[in-house]
Amino acid sequence: MTSLGYLPWHRPSAYDARPAVRDEQNDLTYADFAARVDAVAEQFSEHGVGRGSVVAIMLPNRVELLVAMVAAWRLGAAATPINPAFTANEADYQIQDADSALVINAGPDAPDGGRPSLSVDDLRRESHGTLSPAATSPDELALLVYTSGSTGRPKGVMLDHANLEAMSSMMVDVMRLDAEDRCLLFLPLFHVNAICVSFLAPARVGAQLSVMSRFTVDGFLDEVERLRPTYFSGVPTIYSMLLAQPREVDFSSVRFAACGAAPASKELLDATEKRFGFALAEGYGLTECTCASNSNRWWDVRKVGTVGPAFPGVRVEVMDQDGTILPAGERGEVVIQGPTVMRGYLNRPEETAETLRDGWLHTGDVGILDEDGYLRIVDRIKDMIIRGGENIYPKEIEAVLLAHPGVMEAAVIGAPDEKFGEVPFAYVACFPDTKVAADALMDDCRTQLSRYKVPVGITILGALPKNPIGKIDKPTLRAQHPVTSIGA
Repeated sequence: MTSLGYLPWHRPSAYDARPAVRDEQNDLTYADFAARVDAVAEQFSEHGVGRGSVVAIMLPNRVELLVAMVAAWRLGAAATPINPAFTANEADYQIQDADSALVINAGPDAPDGGRPSLSVDDLRRESHGTLSPAATSPDELALLVYTSGSTGRPKGVMLDHANLEAMSSMMVDVMRLDAEDRCLLFLPLFHVNAICVSFLAPARVGAQLSVMSRFTVDGFLDEVERLRPTYFSGVPTIYSMLLAQPREVDFSSVRFAACGAAPASKELLDATEKRFGFALAEGYGLTECTCASNSNRWWDVRKVGTVGPAFPGVRVEVMDQDGTILPAGERGEVVIQGPTVMRGYLNRPEETAETLRDGWLHTGDVGILDEDGYLRIVDRIKDMIIRGGENIYPKEIEAVLLAHPGVMEAAVIGAPDEKFGEVPFAYVACFPDTKVAADALMDDCRTQLSRYKVPVGITILGALPKNPIGKIDKPTLRAQHPVTSIGA
């Protein structure tokens, strides 16, 4: 049977005295963490949670979120983490859609979806010793992680313990983690990136995790100086923010950092490595494959502009519309096979069948594999702009805009057009205290792009809207368009 080595009851006893996880209020060894899990699992059991139940957890980043999640697993139940910034309407939808038996939240004024709830401050810290031995199985549902819902109501992605076992094991291999590693976590724990990269993977090897409740530039830099982490995981926006600030901090303890969730420009990756001195490994994945399928290895050949080769045990191919796997160098949809592919979407059989068809997870991303198996993401299929029959990939235009030294973020959308159906329109945010003329950006586009790819306009904003996991929120930009802009 699979070891499920990230769970307290499968870890070597040699880990017991090692530091496991800390935040602003807690500093727990592995033995402390396991004891807290047992105490909370007993409490959950008294509230009717058992095998097959779902526990909803609506908390900011803190140790108790992790304790509650693992306590659910201790009972054979699943956890569904909820963005703590959600409105009551958004939270209630997820709580009810997941059919949650219990909600863990910040207190009586927090959303509960009409279900029984426990305040985080009331979670038990000491066990009464009443639980039977843990018997968590690889085929049991572990996580219900809800997609961002950019194409409709969010869907619950069903991930079982076999998925988490495979993902955490692959990450230990790809990141070369060991017991001496110290991870600094600041990404939100309602997303699989933070859960898998920063919690489950280090837990497999007895490494340490320090949890930040939220990311601020100065707060992060303070923690780097104080805790001396060996790695962390971020998104492109965060690395842009770090580059934009003047403070110099000693990053010599950091072996590598991961970058994912959204495409990063070559300029951003190169500038980050040059300034801070650590290897920055860009990767790719999605919730439906338990976080990641590809990554550049920080310790091996890194091809900037690609998201690296597939994880060990995962097959990644590029496929045309007829289902034919394409050779290296050709453009098509990225498809994935392997033990990390989700069970499906909760209570969504038609959407599950559409995404998991013919034995492949269809990602909706357009990519190209090179001769070495390194994947380059071209764009999202749904983001592709069709201008009078010509296909335009926004990422190509965004790359030109991001190459300008004053541009921090760029997003290109398809704007309605009576003549061509839709045309490219760009939104840009600049680095702090930097001014960039839209005309200059337009000149760059005219110089480097075919005429039909040049945006019809560029709007410069103070900041681009983000979704809860830090990706640029193109649906919001589309909803806000048209706006006053500087045309081509």
